[in-house]
Amino acid sequence: MDINLSTLDLAIFGIYILGVLLLGLYASRKGKQTKRDYFLAGDKLPWWMIGGSIIAANISSHHLVGAMGAAYDRGFVVIAMEWGAILVGFNALLWIFLPFYIRNGFYTVPEFLQRRFGAAARSVYAFLILLTYVFVEISAVLYLGALALHALLGIPVFTSVLVLAALTGIYTILGGLRAVIWTEMMQLGILVIGGAILTVATMNAAGGIDALTATMQDWHLFLPADDPDFPWTMYLGGVLCISTFYCATNQFIVQRVLAAKNEWHARMGVIFGDYLKFLVPLIITLPALVAYKIVPDLEKPDLLFPMLVKMLLPSGLVGLVMAGLIAAVMSHLSGAINSCTTILTVDVYLAFFKKDASESEAVRFGRLAGTIIIVLGILCTILLMSYSDKPIFIYLMNAYGLFTPGIATMFLLGILWKRTTEAGALTAGLLTIPLSLLLEYSFPSMPFFNRTGIVFWICMLACAVVSLATKPKTEAELKGLIWSRESLTLEPHEKEMQRGWRNPAIWWALITALVLFFYIRFP
Repeated sequence: MDINLSTLDLAIFGIYILGVLLLGLYASRKGKQTKRDYFLAGDKLPWWMIGGSIIAANISSHHLVGAMGAAYDRGFVVIAMEWGAILVGFNALLWIFLPFYIRNGFYTVPEFLQRRFGAAARSVYAFLILLTYVFVEISAVLYLGALALHALLGIPVFTSVLVLAALTGIYTILGGLRAVIWTEMMQLGILVIGGAILTVATMNAAGGIDALTATMQDWHLFLPADDPDFPWTMYLGGVLCISTFYCATNQFIVQRVLAAKNEWHARMGVIFGDYLKFLVPLIITLPALVAYKIVPDLEKPDLLFPMLVKMLLPSGLVGLVMAGLIAAVMSHLSGAINSCTTILTVDVYLAFFKKDASESEAVRFGRLAGTIIIVLGILCTILLMSYSDKPIFIYLMNAYGLFTPGIATMFLLGILWKRTTEAGALTAGLLTIPLSLLLEYSFPSMPFFNRTGIVFWICMLACAVVSLATKPKTEAELKGLIWSRESLTLEPHEKEMQRGWRNPAIWWALITALVLFFYIRFP
């Protein structure tokens, strides 16, 4: 399906790649060589940069390619995972976890578990999250990005994997979070512009707005309980578990909040991310819903994106949309790599091997860890190259279900229930993978969302039972670590910032009402 790119397409694509590299390298020279600067951009991020970078890191090739393919195959319900994050995961971050992360000055999410439970819980999280990043985030994004480049340009998939990993790794390893955030903001703009162009072109080719409205009779966010991929029962546990993990306890997302100027900027950043989280999935999903009129009976749904680019876009716009795709890949990869290096440095190297390491030694190890993570990601990508039973987006959700129930349990019970003990948290963390694999083996036809929900509630029950049978921490030890109503308000010196229309609650209420409208209108 390779396309003969015009000189204009190649120029636009080349200018974009060069621009990202130069911006990333420039950003890497702006910061100081300290841990706080390398891993948290010096705690200087404003709200618009936090929200923009959260979504730029979140939306990747598994959305432009994977979610578009899944929407073509399964319909409007695919958007439920994205909008569900607004109602569940980002709400958990905004109203429950964020104050504790910011007020305690954490570098990483596992540091909360260290303070709440102990070193063992911190280590279990670090192990589970690193597996998730390498096997799910990095490898899948590399594969889907490479698959699209292969379909568009005829470049061998593995060659594309190597090029994408190398280009992203250069500025990510050198510049840390500052370089990641700066390039993500540029990439978000390109991603949205490129996605919008393809959406408009697809809608026009399919018959305009009438073609879209004709599909609304099939828009459903709640499918029958026996649906193999998206049963309505997913909202009883699977969505709650995965969304809470991904948005509220995931270093990949939370690291941008940890780098905020202050708590007001952190809260407004998350809410701004909600608005982008509502808009961007629409840009991705709507063209897939009408694409059957242009490309009926597509055997491999993950090829829909490159197919539409090839068929519908003129010279010049192809290069811009391709730049949008690569922007999605590179922003997601850079965020995942940076999160891995932060956890390996702060939660492994500094915690267990060299507690007295200097600032420069910590940064040096972070760069070495980043290089190793990229190599592992490339190797794991090979495992996905033969996957073709279902759209990759559904594979990703399935893979999240293996790791997330225990993590979500540790954090939710740890912050909401003071009786939770380290033994209970460890029980949940260690049960998640064996239980998930056992259910998958015993009930292979069970929808993965249901399986994830069952494992989640078993982990919650096991954690509660073990906690009741073991000695809890004292009130003094738990001070500042358990949620209370005071957590909902800003600290006194920041309250002046939220007067009138600057109040985060107003903007939160507006986007929440908009999402709820769609759930009520299209059940």
